[in-house]
Amino acid sequence: MAKKKIKYVCQECGTESAKWIGKCPSCGKWNTLVEEEISTAEIKNPRALTTAFETPRRIAEVDMEELPRFMTGSGELDRVLGGGLIPGSIILIAGDPGVGKSSLTLAVCANVARGGKRVLYVTGEESSRQIRMRAERLNALADELFICAENNFERIIQHVEKVEPELLIVDSIQTIYKSDIESAPGSVSQVRECSAGLMRLAKSSAVTTFIIGHVTKDGSLAGPRVLEHIVDTVLFFEGERNADFRVLRAIKNRFGATSEIGLFEMRDTGLVDVPDASKLFLPERADDIGSVIVPTVEGTRPLLVEVQALVAPTPFMPPRRTSDSVDIKRIQLLLAVLEKRLHLSIGSCDVYVKTAGGIKIDEPATDLPIAIALASSFANRKLLPQCVIFGEVGLSGEVRAVSKARQRVEESIRMGFTNIVLPKKNFAEVSKLSSAMKANLFPVESLRDAIRIAMPREKD
Repeated sequence: MAKKKIKYVCQECGTESAKWIGKCPSCGKWNTLVEEEISTAEIKNPRALTTAFETPRRIAEVDMEELPRFMTGSGELDRVLGGGLIPGSIILIAGDPGVGKSSLTLAVCANVARGGKRVLYVTGEESSRQIRMRAERLNALADELFICAENNFERIIQHVEKVEPELLIVDSIQTIYKSDIESAPGSVSQVRECSAGLMRLAKSSAVTTFIIGHVTKDGSLAGPRVLEHIVDTVLFFEGERNADFRVLRAIKNRFGATSEIGLFEMRDTGLVDVPDASKLFLPERADDIGSVIVPTVEGTRPLLVEVQALVAPTPFMPPRRTSDSVDIKRIQLLLAVLEKRLHLSIGSCDVYVKTAGGIKIDEPATDLPIAIALASSFANRKLLPQCVIFGEVGLSGEVRAVSKARQRVEESIRMGFTNIVLPKKNFAEVSKLSSAMKANLFPVESLRDAIRIAMPREKD
C-alpha cells in the first residue's frame, strides 16, 4: 500500500509546508498549520487550478465590445457593483453572522428571476424548506428561481448543467467540499479548490456567481487569501446586529470603483434600500456639548454623520482612549495637537468617541470636527447652532483643504444647516453656494480659529 503524501497548510493564510512548524513563516500566526493529505489530482497535475489555455494574440485584436450588465433590483447594490451585474463575474459577499447576507442575495435572486432570467440558489447550511420560509417572509417567490440544498461540489456542477442558470448563489463557500480532497469542508484546501472551480465555471459558461463567505472573530475573511484574489468583486457587510441599518462596502471591484457604499435598513421584510442616507444618521437632535455634524463623502455620495465625544477626568493612569467607529490612532494624534498647540490639559482625561448609528468614518476631512468635539466636551461649551464642520488638521494645528468640498456643502445646505466651518483653501470653490442657498460659510486657517468660531463664548 502506497504511503499517503501529506502537507501542512496554514488555516489563516494558506501557506504550505512539508513539515509541521509552530509559527507560520508567512502570516506569523502560531499553531495554525494543519495536516492535510495531498489529493491525487494535485500529484498528477499540480497546475490544476489554472484556467484553460488560449492562444496568445495581439492586444489590439481583443474584442472591445462593452460588457452587458443586468440590474439586481436593488439600487444600492447596483451602485456598489458599479452599475449592475456582469455575466461571468464572480462576487464574494462576507460579513458577520446574521448581518443580512442571505437575505440580500435571496431578494436579488427573486428580482433577477422576475426579470426573466433563470436563477439557482445553492445552500450548504440550510434545508430547502428553510429557504422557502425565508422567501415567503421576504416576498421573494419567483417561477424562475430554483433552490437546492447541497454540499458536494461535483453535484453542484451537475445541477448547474441541468438548470443552466444565468445567476448562481453559493451559500456558503465554507460548507462546500470536493470528494477528492481529504480535508474537511472549510479548510484551506477545500475553500481554495472549490472557489477555483466556481471561477472556472463562471468564466467558461458566463454564469454570474455570488459566493457567500464567513468572517473570523476579528472581522477578517475566513479562508485563504487566494479566495479574495480569485473573485472579481469583494463586498463586506458592516453593521451591528441590534442596529437597523447595514453598510455594504466594496473593497475590491474589477468592474467599478472600490470607494462606493450601499446603505440598507433591516426590516421584517428584509433589507430595504436607503437612498437618502443623511436622514438615517441624523435623528432628531438638539445642539449639545461634544456633538458635531460631519459631512463625509463615501465614493460619490455625501453623507452627514453625527460625531459625539466625551472627555472626562480620571484618577487612573494611563487614561482610556475608546472608539469603535473612528481609528484610535487618529484620535491620539488630535489629542496631541490639542494639548501641544492649544494648551488644553486633555492628556490626563478619559476620551470616548463614537458616531450616531455606529457607522465607521475614516477620512482626513473628519479631523477638524473630531478635534472640535473633543474641545467642546473638555471645555463643557456648546457649539454654534445648525453647524457642520469639515477639514484636515496638520501637526502644527493648521487646517488643510479636502477634496469634494462642493458636495459636502451642498448636502449640508440641503439638510437645513446654515453654518458651515470649512478650510480657507476650499472657500473659493463653494463661496457662490452660500449666497444662493442662504448659508453662512466660515473659512478657517487653523484649529484655534475653528474653535473660536464653532464654540462662541456665551454673552453675559
